Amino acid sequence: MIKNVGIIGSGTMGAGIAQVAATAGCSVKLYDTKTEALEKAKADLEKIMDRLVEKGKIDSPEKERIQNNIKYVSTLKELKNSDLTIEAIIENLDIKKNVFSTLEKFVSDDCIIASNTSSLSIASIASSLQKPERCIGIHFFNPAPLMKLVEVIPAIQTSEETLKTSVENIKEWGKTVAVAKDTPGFIVNRVARPFYGEALRIYEEGIASFAEIDSAMKEIGGFRMGPFELMDFIGNDVNYIVTETVFEAFYYDPRYKPSFTQKRFSEAGYWGRKSGKGYYDYSEDGKMSARALPIAIGTRMNSEETVSSAEIFERILIMLINEAADALFWNIASAEDIDNAMTKGVNYPKGLLAWADEKEIDWCVKKMDELYEIYHEDRYRCSPLLRRMKKEKRTFY
Repeated sequence: MIKNVGIIGSGTMGAGIAQVAATAGCSVKLYDTKTEALEKAKADLEKIMDRLVEKGKIDSPEKERIQNNIKYVSTLKELKNSDLTIEAIIENLDIKKNVFSTLEKFVSDDCIIASNTSSLSIASIASSLQKPERCIGIHFFNPAPLMKLVEVIPAIQTSEETLKTSVENIKEWGKTVAVAKDTPGFIVNRVARPFYGEALRIYEEGIASFAEIDSAMKEIGGFRMGPFELMDFIGNDVNYIVTETVFEAFYYDPRYKPSFTQKRFSEAGYWGRKSGKGYYDYSEDGKMSARALPIAIGTRMNSEETVSSAEIFERILIMLINEAADALFWNIASAEDIDNAMTKGVNYPKGLLAWADEKEIDWCVKKMDELYEIYHEDRYRCSPLLRRMKKEKRTFY
C-alpha cells in the first residue's frame, strides 16, 4: 500500500482527498502556495473532525490520529518523498502542466503523479512529464470523504503498473473505482449531461417550469435532487463551463450543446446557492423558494399539447440511458463501472443500463425514435448499441 501521499491544492477538494488518505493511514503532505489557504484547510478539518466525534462516528484518539497524519507545506519540494501525488487545483491545462513538470524534478522516478481533473485530457497533462507513464487521472467527487466513487483514468502513456497500483490503492482507501477511457467528461460528466441539458431544453420549449421539471424527476424518478436544484447546488457558472468544455471537446456534437438559458443565468451572476439566486431564490439561512415564472405544464407555447410529469421524466431518462449506452458502445468503461459511476458518483437511484433493462430495450429505441421523429436533430439519434441489442433481443445484464 502507498504510504506517503502529496496533495497539491488545499481547497475543498484537495483538503477532502487529504482527509481520505489520512483516514486510511497514509502520511499526507497538503501543499498550497497560500499560507492562508493552508490555515483555512487545517481549521476546516478541525471542525469536521469535531462534528464526527460529536456524532459518535470517530473517537478523540482517532481524530488525533487523522489530524497528525496531515502536514501542511508551502513548497513543492516538500513532496519529494511522496509515493503518490494528486493535483487538485484550477481546471486550467497550462497551469496543471507547469505544476507537473516542476513537481517531477523533486519526486522519485517511482512516484505516481495524478490529476483530479474532471474533464481535461490526461494524455495532454502527461505530456508535460519526462516519464509520462507515471501519470494518471484520479477523479474524486465532492465531498471526497463522503462520495464513494473515484474515476481512474489511464492516459495512452500510462503504464499498466501505474494503473494497477492506483486502482488497488484507491480501493484500499475504501472507495469504489470506475476505470474510464481518457475521453471528454470521462464517465459521469459525460453521461450526466442530458440530466441538465434536456431539462433546460424542456424549459426553453415552454413545456414546464424549473420547479415542475425538478418535481417530475424527484417524485416519479426517485432522484434526490432535480436538475435545476442540482445546477444551483453545483453553481451555474461551474456547470456551464463544464458543458461548454465537453461540447467543444466532442467537436461540437449537438448532443452536448450548451443552453442559452444557463449561459444567461451564469452571465447574470445567478449561480445558485452561493450567490443567493439561481433557478431558485435562496434566503440567508439557505431556504429555497421557487421564482415566479410564466411557464407551467399544460401551457406549452404555440401548442394545445399538454405534457405530464411522467412524460417529462421519461424524456430526460431516455436521454440519460442513450448516453450511457453510447459510452458503453465506445468502450469508455464497462457496463458495471458506468452504472456504479452514476449511482455512487452522483447518487442516481438506479444504474442507467440496469434501468434500460427494466424499461426494456424496445421501449428505449422507440422513445429515442419518437424524439427524432419530432425534432429531426442529431441530438436525438439513438445509440447503435441500443439498436443492435433490440435486434438481437439482448439486455445489458
